[in-house]
Amino acid sequence: MALQRFLCLFSVMIILFGEACGRVIKNPRIVGGEDAAPGSWPWQVSLSKDGSFFCGGSLISNDWVLTAAHCITPADLHTTKVTLGHNTASGPNPNAVTVTLENIICHPDYNALTYENDMCLLQLSTPVNFTDYIQPVCLAAAGSTFNNGTSSWVTGFGTLESGGLTPEILQEVNVPIVGNNQCRCELQNFAAITDNMICAGLQNGGKDSCQGDSGGPLVTKDNSGIWIQSGVVSFGQGCALPNSPGVYARVSQYQNWINTTVTGTPPGFVNYFTLDFDYDLIFTCPTSTPPTTDTPPTTPCDSDSLFCSGENLIHFTHFTSLCVLVVLLQVFFGSGGM
Repeated sequence: MALQRFLCLFSVMIILFGEACGRVIKNPRIVGGEDAAPGSWPWQVSLSKDGSFFCGGSLISNDWVLTAAHCITPADLHTTKVTLGHNTASGPNPNAVTVTLENIICHPDYNALTYENDMCLLQLSTPVNFTDYIQPVCLAAAGSTFNNGTSSWVTGFGTLESGGLTPEILQEVNVPIVGNNQCRCELQNFAAITDNMICAGLQNGGKDSCQGDSGGPLVTKDNSGIWIQSGVVSFGQGCALPNSPGVYARVSQYQNWINTTVTGTPPGFVNYFTLDFDYDLIFTCPTSTPPTTDTPPTTPCDSDSLFCSGENLIHFTHFTSLCVLVVLLQVFFGSGGM
């Protein structure tokens, strides 16, 4: 009899804790596109000052939110509000809840120059009740692997293009994970990519997180239907540019810090593993440059972008290279004759 009670209690605990995070109740089927359906991302939160959203975040328990350290500092405690359960930037949002903050705890090793450890935890002044539109997301546990090409989603109220206007409706973008070796190669002249970061984006560009999405979640759906947050929107080279993936703080690297910081109900950590071979392990950064032409190709650039500088590099022609070779040979044989 005691064994039956134990098994019954164990089963109930599995059901309760197995569904404690990462569940979409209202609109579980993601169709795609840019506008997100109400309730499809119930952990999405927005940070605001004076009624204007400035960053995103994710609900990880009934009274804690995860966001980026470059979004907020402890000095913003009394001026920042958190909105949950909303689908539009302005009304009406009948399912929305707005609360103030009790505490702001940013990672002690955050580096504002390199964006290393770009993560903050926000304690809500009042715990929120879970509804069809407000649910916590699961977090990637330590050791989780998100291989190159893993389908992921990023959401937020950020601009649709660099320097553009913010959308009225919550945006959703499907982007694949870009392995760290490939990401280091593609961003080698822009930023240092560490193991505490994870990258995502399309090789041809066109879809990405942008200004205003910072602090928001990068999530992946596992085979059981659970949504797991792998990253926190951190930084990027422009928005949705070719061969320029967005960079996110890698959540799985911070399980210990999050667990030791959060009080009350702990967040749900879930292991995520990709069974397919990770081709990023054998990725090598190309060293050869593409063949040059008389007229260097140009890349269309959004004139409003903060990241457009617009000068083309001038490459050596074959004639110039030959001249350099002749001069070197002359110096060599001239020196030998002396």
